[in-house]
Amino acid sequence: MRISKNIFQTICAHLLPTACITCQEFQKFSICNECLDSLKDSALCNYQCCYQCGIALQASEVPKQKCVDCEYIEPYFDETYCLDRYEGLLQTPLHELKYQKRIAFAGALSSTWNLLIGQELEDIPADYLLPVPLSIQKLAQRGFNQSWEIAKHIRCGKHIQKSPYVLRRHHYSGHQAGSSLCNRYLAIQGMFYVEPNDIQKLKNKTVIVFDDVMTSGATLNEIARVLKDNGVSRVINWVLLRAARPI
Repeated sequence: MRISKNIFQTICAHLLPTACITCQEFQKFSICNECLDSLKDSALCNYQCCYQCGIALQASEVPKQKCVDCEYIEPYFDETYCLDRYEGLLQTPLHELKYQKRIAFAGALSSTWNLLIGQELEDIPADYLLPVPLSIQKLAQRGFNQSWEIAKHIRCGKHIQKSPYVLRRHHYSGHQAGSSLCNRYLAIQGMFYVEPNDIQKLKNKTVIVFDDVMTSGATLNEIARVLKDNGVSRVINWVLLRAARPI
């Protein structure tokens, strides 16, 4: 069955036109050369960013490669790599994936990641790649976890194991959008846990956590705290889109 599916996808890729996920022009690939070139020039990954939280640095922060917020209160995670800004070209395709259930966009976003930043990160020393989980209720409502749908197609070393089941999330009915930074950190506390059967294999390991969007960093910080409380030695964030720092 899988072989037949792969053959069908290969035939379709060669015979059917594809709409670029950003400009919607029909051509062969999921993102056209013009949009890809634009991202190569303007994507956040091309700029000086805080090595710890991935935010674009101000001029005074460049010498230390670390933002003032991470200097003041150091996060639990150790590094963050972001592809682009939330307000950039990939925002609409991500929304199409999350809210219009256009699953094919996940593969296109993964391909864009692989083309722009994948080679740089392919040999990063890590043991696991885990997506930010959704609660069972949210997963049933949406039908899929967008972070996992993107992450499972992302290029990484063969030694890195990918799994959507190690990290788990309790259900929370509230919404963080528009909340203050303090409220975001309070609301997310205690939301995540590691499957008991997986705790031992994470001991002294390096874990990559993949998220589609990083805003305040509260979610990824809480995940990093939980992972390190369960014996993980190092936590690295891979993020598709990073929100700008609040003014």
